[in-house]
Amino acid sequence: MSTFKAPKGTYDLTPPDSAVYLAVREAISTPLKRAGYGYIETPGFEQVDLFSRGVGESTDIVTKEMYTLTQRGSERLALRPEGTASVLRAALEANLHKAGNLPVKLWYSGSYYRYERPQAGRYRHFSQVGAEAIGAEDPALDAELIILAVDAYKSLGLKNFRLLLNSLGDKECRPAYRAALQEFLRGLDLDEDTRRRIEINPLRVLDDKRESVQQQLVGAPMLRDHLCEACKEYHERVRELLTAAGVAFEDDEKLVRGLDYYTRTTFEFVHGGLGSQSAVGGGGRYDGLSEMIGGPALPSVGWALGVDRTVLALKAEGIELDLPAATQVFAVPLGEEARRVLFGLVTELRRAGVATDFAFGGKGLKNAMKSANRSGARYALVAGERDLAEGAVQLKDLESGEQKAVALDEVVTVLSELQAARG
Repeated sequence: MSTFKAPKGTYDLTPPDSAVYLAVREAISTPLKRAGYGYIETPGFEQVDLFSRGVGESTDIVTKEMYTLTQRGSERLALRPEGTASVLRAALEANLHKAGNLPVKLWYSGSYYRYERPQAGRYRHFSQVGAEAIGAEDPALDAELIILAVDAYKSLGLKNFRLLLNSLGDKECRPAYRAALQEFLRGLDLDEDTRRRIEINPLRVLDDKRESVQQQLVGAPMLRDHLCEACKEYHERVRELLTAAGVAFEDDEKLVRGLDYYTRTTFEFVHGGLGSQSAVGGGGRYDGLSEMIGGPALPSVGWALGVDRTVLALKAEGIELDLPAATQVFAVPLGEEARRVLFGLVTELRRAGVATDFAFGGKGLKNAMKSANRSGARYALVAGERDLAEGAVQLKDLESGEQKAVALDEVVTVLSELQAARG
């Protein structure tokens, strides 16, 4: 046993489970690639002020959950707790918005870090795939991103997820609602931290999950009653586009999400099989974030989907992904000459696109065949002195047990054809 273990609230991804995570990442990113989103990668840490300005000083993410780093000099750094602020910062720094083709469409995949109480579906280190469309104010763009997320979930076979939808208004109509909500909240029996939040970002109080708070929010003013005509029209257009695309959604008037930068469209995907941590992903429009972090006005929209929670959702629905075997062919040499010849064939097969492994370590036939079976390979290539003298190897189907001799110079062709036939 090692002296060291993974830190509390984190996890290691190891085979074979890691293959499921890779498949989920690929499934989420595939619709994005088809829709013109390019890949972006940012550092695992950023300046603290990027998140305090963008995510919000009043959010739990910034005040309680962000990991800050101690270093030489005066610069304050933090492990990234979310992806949008980093991606927007990188896009601005690279002047992607000046290339003349807006919106700038980007997708990313990576690890994020928050100091939270570990529980199922909530980790201190977690994985997300995200997408951002920067520089355009268009309800069709909001609808596009939501549809791409829905298509990703459906491609994995998920059925029991729900889409919650709301509008948070904009700088024209939100101030009046904010004042009305503050007046209502100040009359409630709330703890000191929550009362401070009323003054900084009262909408976040609506997102409080505690039953004692939710009970008091009955009768709270709703944002829908304060939306300006432009926001009402924008939100209705998003709803119409989703409906036309066959995307079911539920209007949720209290949906705020935990980040300060959202405006207008906000949405969340929830799954009933995950217990208290039901959110599997979400996002929204953030038209003022660029200006908050020192950039020009760039209305934008995006989302992040949790890879960890998507995997939990798959387990909750009993879905096993149809993953290709890591190994399709396993080579078993008997003797030194066979080791040399088969190792060369293994290299040729790999270069031809056939996933192939080799019985390393000089194992005997019995142990080598056990390794072949454990590898998940469909075929074993077995060769000894007699086979080589005849210019052939034995090809064994590990499912049916059938075995036949194949000429050395035909092995790559035969196995490539067998792989193609199996799809």
